Amino acid sequence: MGPVVIVGAGQAGASAAGSLRDHGYDGELVMIGAEPMAPYERPPLSKEYLRGESGHQLIRPEAWWADHDVDARLGVRAARLLAADRAIELEDGERVAFDQAVIATGSRNRRFDWPGLDLPGVLDLRAAPDADAIRAAASGASKAVLVGMGFIGAEVAASLRHLGIDVTVIEYAHTPLERVLGAELGGSIEALHRDHGVEMFFRDAAERFVGDGRFEAVLTKEGRTIEGDFAVVGVGVEPVTELAAQGGVPVENGIPVDATLRTPVEGVWAIGDVARHDHPVFGPIRVEHFDNAVKMGEHVARNLLGANEVFDDAHWFWSDQYDADIQMAGYALEWDRTVIRGSIEERSFSAFLLKEGRLLSTFSMNRRSDARRSMPLIVARAHPDPDRLADPDVDLRSLDPARRMTT
Repeated sequence: MGPVVIVGAGQAGASAAGSLRDHGYDGELVMIGAEPMAPYERPPLSKEYLRGESGHQLIRPEAWWADHDVDARLGVRAARLLAADRAIELEDGERVAFDQAVIATGSRNRRFDWPGLDLPGVLDLRAAPDADAIRAAASGASKAVLVGMGFIGAEVAASLRHLGIDVTVIEYAHTPLERVLGAELGGSIEALHRDHGVEMFFRDAAERFVGDGRFEAVLTKEGRTIEGDFAVVGVGVEPVTELAAQGGVPVENGIPVDATLRTPVEGVWAIGDVARHDHPVFGPIRVEHFDNAVKMGEHVARNLLGANEVFDDAHWFWSDQYDADIQMAGYALEWDRTVIRGSIEERSFSAFLLKEGRLLSTFSMNRRSDARRSMPLIVARAHPDPDRLADPDVDLRSLDPARRMTT
């Protein structure tokens, strides 16, 4: 195999580059990243890094890339994918030749055309400098306004409360995370935050940001005026697909890839947030979380080296909010039954989301092992007995069809 060029130096791209070297690839390897920093982990940005409890958590030691002969082009943007010429053109016109290219351009924060969005003091969170700006704004402040209550918004709210900031949230849905959890489970997140002093307004949305030279308040569609010292906007992300699209790679809610992570264009792969993967269990899905980026990077490295393996990971995600250990496994946008194990009121429970009896996803709060132990059931397309799912004395591993066949 000739040169490998990875476009993107976030978690997915860095995972792919590191894994190629770990698996013995000693050919030319170029990693192109727009951020000037060495690749770092993003999950702490809304949690311990934002609270000032930790520094940057590098994916590999900064010197590792040079020590392992990875040509890490950091602070450099890829301008064009020249698929027919097998090259990536950089902003300065330089062309970097490839035999195989991996697109790991990730996602960017979604932004709406709200008046006042560019006021100083209106912030969002995607990269380390954004977390630095939020922490600086919180220093000496007393109140923040958050627009959006997805996982990032919920984690930022928890971190700001930890720093002693009063927090008011505006969210369009009926509850936090309603799209991915439904009203009942989203309500458990709402109750958690209300118990920690977060004020929340649902079924409302920002209409404009106002202030005399600096943010002072959000005006909402329902006529509210919500004042604060600064605002953090978190209303979802969108995949960064321009490089692929202008290079002739199909784009549809991300970059479609097959079960092995190949695009339809010969020699071009896609991984991480930007990849819409033909998952053998869930069908075409695009997943935006840390664990998926890591595993896709490791997987594409093996396939580049000839493994030709299907990526069938069940998907796993975690979120720390206050003293709540939240985990999710699987993938579900719709379901017809929710089975609860434990107590939602006591914040020690797991919720199993099923459709036509098949387990699609697990959401747990302060029941650390349940999400992980349900993952083989999800991959196996299992139809577990709901009564046994609900019984906290039943080990979920005993419901795994493959495990039962070998015992």
